[in-house]
Amino acid sequence: MKEAVIKTEKLSKRFGDFVAVNEISFEVFPGEVFGFLGANGAGKTTAMRMLCGLSIPSSGIATVAGFDVYKQTEKIKKNIGYMSQKFSLYEDLTVLENIRFFGGIYGLSDKQLKEKSNELILTLGLQNETKKLVGALPLGWKQKLSFSVAIIHQPKIVFLDEPTGGVDPVTRRQFWDLIYKAANSGITIFVTTHYMDEAEYCNRVSMMVDGSIKALDSPANLKKQFSASSMDEVFFELARGAKRGE
Repeated sequence: MKEAVIKTEKLSKRFGDFVAVNEISFEVFPGEVFGFLGANGAGKTTAMRMLCGLSIPSSGIATVAGFDVYKQTEKIKKNIGYMSQKFSLYEDLTVLENIRFFGGIYGLSDKQLKEKSNELILTLGLQNETKKLVGALPLGWKQKLSFSVAIIHQPKIVFLDEPTGGVDPVTRRQFWDLIYKAANSGITIFVTTHYMDEAEYCNRVSMMVDGSIKALDSPANLKKQFSASSMDEVFFELARGAKRGE
């Protein structure tokens, strides 16, 4: 089996007496679409922030792309892409200006920037929109552009925090086509979502409740384990005893 690109062992985060993330242990492998699920308040975002090098853990061990989350956060940031649930591009810049700006931040050379910009615009079908302000694009296009920019530097891993929130079902499906294409190119996808039907699209899924991972397996195996017909039912079974609310 390939070496894990994300590895955690009893990773925890405490804020005073409150344990936001409680000794979570899991591995994610290259090219995998890994779903990180849980209700609001379950600890998903806190865990993701630690893995992205944005928050130092209170205890435990974790490596991301081979780098230590305590000592090598800057190297982690260079090897990952990130798309937040709040739209992260600049609405007062054009499509092309956004692509070039973020490509520059990720360290692409002028030659790479030109090649990647052309490739991205062609893939998304935005040839006629390059000079349009991003703020004028429909939400679905913004989301797809934001994801494409997050992987423009071909990172080892991309972290997606609720990437399809607020978009229609057809656009969600198209967005997942982009995710699969990225995974097939070798990029590992780490995605949080509150749409349980999207959990079905993942290779494996972890379910967090009250800061702990309560289940981790493929969607098919989880449904079998809980005698459930859908991931909604699995989630309900796991979350009904949760103490934390939204």
